[in-house]
Amino acid sequence: MLSRTAAVLLPLFGRLTVTREGREPFATGSVFVANHDSLADPAVVLAALRSVGVTPVVMATAGLWRVPVLGRALAQGGHIPVHRGTARAADALEAAAEAVRSGRHVLIYAEGGLPRREDAACAAPRPFRTGLARLAAATGAQVVPVGQAGARRLASGPAAKQLAGVLTAPVRRPRFHVHVGRPVRLPSGTAAGTAAAHRAVGAAWRHAARAVGEPPRGPAAPGYASPSTGPVRSASRS
Repeated sequence: MLSRTAAVLLPLFGRLTVTREGREPFATGSVFVANHDSLADPAVVLAALRSVGVTPVVMATAGLWRVPVLGRALAQGGHIPVHRGTARAADALEAAAEAVRSGRHVLIYAEGGLPRREDAACAAPRPFRTGLARLAAATGAQVVPVGQAGARRLASGPAAKQLAGVLTAPVRRPRFHVHVGRPVRLPSGTAAGTAAAHRAVGAAWRHAARAVGEPPRGPAAPGYASPSTGPVRSASRS
């Protein structure tokens, strides 16, 4: 329901395009990892993934389960609350591993939070936490890098600015782009796996940033050569 709602509502607030590397089906129980820079980007990413046939279980901060309506939708959809900074934090990885082993895709935000800045510009993914690498190692799952750009044009900065951004978006029609990279197998070792995932998401993010007309800001991933990609398409037509 969460993915369907995002796909229905997002076109009211802006224009989403999606590109994907490769056409082969995603392996059962894949782990999708996306950059996270706005309260709006989960809706952008879910709508984009739905357009390529993926409706994942989402790992998200546990506070969202206390939000009326949204909390119930998250619970009913089997999404996974992350109790950050508590003894229950490890429970989220166990629940995610169980979902992967049962054949469900999982969406994780490996940065572990939002950036503390108020501008609406794109910026490179911040350092990843180790949970993604540990999840991939525990399950043997493929990791699919996802880069999104443009969500900060809908919601960024303090609460008043975010509200203004949402209210004016139907008139402004901001552009959002999501690029889904090729699945990768992370190398063994938590540090190596975390670094490899960060490079892959960074590469996907740079593609997305260019698609919305923003020059990528932040360090380039060394040794990355951009593969050929499919044409930009509207998610609503996928």
